[in-house]
Amino acid sequence: MNKPDRPKGDGRKSGPRPAPTGKRAAPAKRAQARPSGGGQAMRRSKEDYPTVQAFVAIGANLGDAQAAVKAAMDAIDTIERTVVTARSSLYRSAPVESSGPDYINAVVAVRTGLTAEAFLSELQLLEDQAGRERPFPNAPRTLDLDLLMHGNTVKDTPKLSLPHPRMRERAFVLKPLAEIAPDKVPRAALARVSGQVIERIRG
Repeated sequence: MNKPDRPKGDGRKSGPRPAPTGKRAAPAKRAQARPSGGGQAMRRSKEDYPTVQAFVAIGANLGDAQAAVKAAMDAIDTIERTVVTARSSLYRSAPVESSGPDYINAVVAVRTGLTAEAFLSELQLLEDQAGRERPFPNAPRTLDLDLLMHGNTVKDTPKLSLPHPRMRERAFVLKPLAEIAPDKVPRAALARVSGQVIERIRG
């Protein structure tokens, strides 16, 4: 594109230009975006969202219960805006107010940006995907996910009670919870469930 002629009489003085110094000013550097993840556009990670700490009890006593509990730990980590931050060992315990084979239990700690209700819905979806059926109360199950605590949330509705109303009555919840969050389990609570048989699975 042609440049327009400079209009005459524009007030600019024409005079000798300063002699060159032999050095040229370094050109201004352009800010370059650093590639992230092999050149892929940077994405906001799940950890960047405002979150609260929550705890989930995991149990199963049908099929390959150990595999089901381990898979559930991984699946919880895939929930939107949720990251698993700690996993307990696996524990074996006899059914409480239930029947069937021994249960395999564990507890995970998470950081989640979901509300308690939204997080519970995601947990129930994982139960359904694992083939959970509810033919009668306390029936044996392929996967059981209980939301124990969600930040400082306290509520009691037909759908959700927090903190979980029976968590301090059950060794299969308190033992794995104490393993990853000892500050959440008073010694007196552990003493009250000391008569319940529970075995930590090694390895």
